[in-house]
Amino acid sequence: MYKFRQSWVIVGLLLLAVVGCQSSPLPPIRTANHVDLPRFMGEWYVLGNIPTFIEKAAFNARETYALNDDGSVATTFSFRKGGFDGPVKTYHPKGFVGESDSNAVWGMQFIWPFKAEYRVLYVSEAYDQAVIGRSKRDYLWIMARTPTLPAERYAELLAIVEEEGYDLAKIRRVPQESE
Repeated sequence: MYKFRQSWVIVGLLLLAVVGCQSSPLPPIRTANHVDLPRFMGEWYVLGNIPTFIEKAAFNARETYALNDDGSVATTFSFRKGGFDGPVKTYHPKGFVGESDSNAVWGMQFIWPFKAEYRVLYVSEAYDQAVIGRSKRDYLWIMARTPTLPAERYAELLAIVEEEGYDLAKIRRVPQESE
């Protein structure tokens, strides 16, 4: 009996140590004040990201949005896997705009019934550059309407990302080439 009780005390202490070592939660991530959905629709080039497992070797990554009649967003995400001549991979998640005031918080559904958080952190005034992220700061997408941006402008977008608490060392520059 003594050994049993001692084991539970050790387990309890270990659990307390693990909980106590967790870092404090990050502050809430900011989003764009307002996203004009019709202007946001269309093709975007993914220029940089903290990739999901399917994007780790993506080249020529593109995301295309189209507003459905029911207010959801038809999405096509495509890229070449492993190189510019790699096989084309295409996915069709569905977006659900969650906040009617800002239109900046979406749920992106790859598999029913699960929706991944998708936040429009920034969209330029001209709707030609955008940054998409998540509260956990685990994934990120830096996008533009063109396959390249001047280095200074890309650095400005990275500054926005860093301000929101992302680790810049995790960001992968996505190779783009005109097809």
